[in-house]
Amino acid sequence: MSLEINFSDKVFENRKRNNSEYEEITLTIRRDIIKSLVLAKSGHSGGPLGITEVISVLFFGGYMKYNPSNPNMPNRDRFVLSAGHMAPVQYSVLARAGFFPTEELKTLRKYNSRLQGHPGLDMHLPGIETSSGSLGQGVSIAVGMAMSDFIIDKNERKVFCITGDGELQEGASWEAAMAAGSHKLSNFCWIVDNNDCQIDGRVKDILSVYPLKEKFESFNFNVIEIDGHDIDQIQAAFDKFNENHKNNDLPTCIIAKTYMGQGVSFMKDQYNWHGNPPNEEQAITALSELK
Repeated sequence: MSLEINFSDKVFENRKRNNSEYEEITLTIRRDIIKSLVLAKSGHSGGPLGITEVISVLFFGGYMKYNPSNPNMPNRDRFVLSAGHMAPVQYSVLARAGFFPTEELKTLRKYNSRLQGHPGLDMHLPGIETSSGSLGQGVSIAVGMAMSDFIIDKNERKVFCITGDGELQEGASWEAAMAAGSHKLSNFCWIVDNNDCQIDGRVKDILSVYPLKEKFESFNFNVIEIDGHDIDQIQAAFDKFNENHKNNDLPTCIIAKTYMGQGVSFMKDQYNWHGNPPNEEQAITALSELK
């Protein structure tokens, strides 16, 4: 059986929707991830598959203000993927939101492509707010954005940021947390992808960052723990963040318990899929499961 890769031109609106609609979106994005990676023959599979529900609700559930026709509109909310190695999921979401043609997903990690292994501003891809991938630095930039909006400009923009849990082993992450909590940045939503996997093992075994809830609370965050694959819990968490922001409360940290490789049986909860793409045979199997 040979593998033929095509990307539909389906684009999703940013609005409130029901769970069956989210199921279509998450399946589409997971298929995009597998297709992009098997064509690239390099890249990260596990993390992008695991965070798909969270980022789908964020971008397509009416929680974040953006305009694909005007990516730099002044009143947009901003999203930073601090865990830049998970770029395939961000690229799929941006394409499915209409920021660029879905066919461009075929160019992941190719020479002269705008879709490099980590998001970067150098290739001028619409929807990318900053280069990221040096762990701990993306969230630091995101906190700086939130401080500028909240303290200096005093506007209503929100800043969302996703980090991995292994990324919290970087000291810069906690400097960012200290700044966000100290300044009570209610416009800042930090999402921790808590799959307990990093490239060479379990986070708790390599260099434990636990307990997470208590740590973030000590840095002056409202903390919400959720199942990162449960659409209802994800929506409730973003609703709570909006409530916190409206009340000018504290920054919010959503700790999303996820499984690396979610949706693909042989990848699920397997840390060795952190930095590996599927080969053609594995992609066929994965895509057959993602129906």
